[in-house]
Amino acid sequence: MLFHISEEQGIERFEPRPSHFCDAPVVWAVDQDHLRNYLVPRECPRVTYYAGPATTPADVDRFLLSSTAVVAIEHGWWKRLQACRLYGYHFSPETFECQDECAGYYVSQVAVVPERVEIFEDPMGELMKRGVELRALPNLWTLRDAVVASTLRYSIIRMTNALPRHNEHSSETTGLSFTGSDKRKSYGGTC
Repeated sequence: MLFHISEEQGIERFEPRPSHFCDAPVVWAVDQDHLRNYLVPRECPRVTYYAGPATTPADVDRFLLSSTAVVAIEHGWWKRLQACRLYGYHFSPETFECQDECAGYYVSQVAVVPERVEIFEDPMGELMKRGVELRALPNLWTLRDAVVASTLRYSIIRMTNALPRHNEHSSETTGLSFTGSDKRKSYGGTC
């Protein structure tokens, strides 16, 4: 099963739309394992990450601790997330092909009719049920840069809506401190 999460209810048919990431118009969906990245308001900037096969123990200790996955948002989005109601449209995977395995993205070049709709009245509670740690930070940029430079698998979403960069290496920005020795190989794209 694949999913499309929306704040809009009552969508009966998803038509392919142009995308900067694909040559043809597509319908986007996400797999079950990465659904967590979308249990926030659509326009909410976020840094999401988890350990993959190539993730080092040092990066697990530094970024995840005992969490299996993290979704980090800005403080300014916290109340909107608390008040948010989301609709999870369930799609059969037949017409979809994988666009990005790391992020769990799938695309269909044909219109898709959802098989059913699941309502998420409490997205924060849903994240907790899925074992995801939700972090709220004053600014996402330092964390974003550190995650991209790590060995973690990640998806960085809607950063055009994030607060501007400021004092990027300050521990006050993210609660994390970084040194020059923290550079790691990064994965391309959303990984």
